[in-house]
Amino acid sequence: MSSPDRPTLLRTTTTSFCSSLLSPPPPSALLSRFFTSSPKITEHGPTWATSRLPFLGRTFSGTSDNPGNSSSSCVSYFELLSSTLEMKLPSDAFPDRNGFIVDAEADMVSVVGKGRFVAKKTGKGWDEQFVYRFSGFDEEGRIGHWEIWADPLSAWVAVGGKGEGEKGGKGEGEKGGKGEKEGGGVEEDGGKKGEGVLEGAGYAS
Repeated sequence: MSSPDRPTLLRTTTTSFCSSLLSPPPPSALLSRFFTSSPKITEHGPTWATSRLPFLGRTFSGTSDNPGNSSSSCVSYFELLSSTLEMKLPSDAFPDRNGFIVDAEADMVSVVGKGRFVAKKTGKGWDEQFVYRFSGFDEEGRIGHWEIWADPLSAWVAVGGKGEGEKGGKGEGEKGGKGEKEGGGVEEDGGKKGEGVLEGAGYAS
């Protein structure tokens, strides 16, 4: 059984973390402040998309301070993300604290956010909603595992550029065509700015 204050603690941690994404500190500082000493980050997505979106479909763990773990560390997640996409979050990207759903028994918190993403390679952007789930909290309420569900099809199309899928082999052409059809929100970014602009989620190396 969780203590009566446990849900409040988890909600406070996660709302503070999400608020920090509007104007984030460097990845190492973010991890140190909000995460356990053995953090994990997973952005879910199809494995075939990793050729363009290398931060998808795998779990990054630990920090870059861990020997032999630099290429798969949580810091690497932010670096790969920032080299591929620019994320623009408005001031109302996340709901108020009552919109953070706490499952006290499972020790888990979920929230739906929104933002605009732009592919750095092509300048193509799209608006989307995404889901964050936090789990693996320690006794002090620090996050153990951050999971993200976003819109990989729109990202695939935007990063690849219009019609790029048609140039590849049959498999990539079909995927590119499907992504362009289903990820119809992709468009040339007209410089529309949110109130909290994150350069690649604010995580430049």
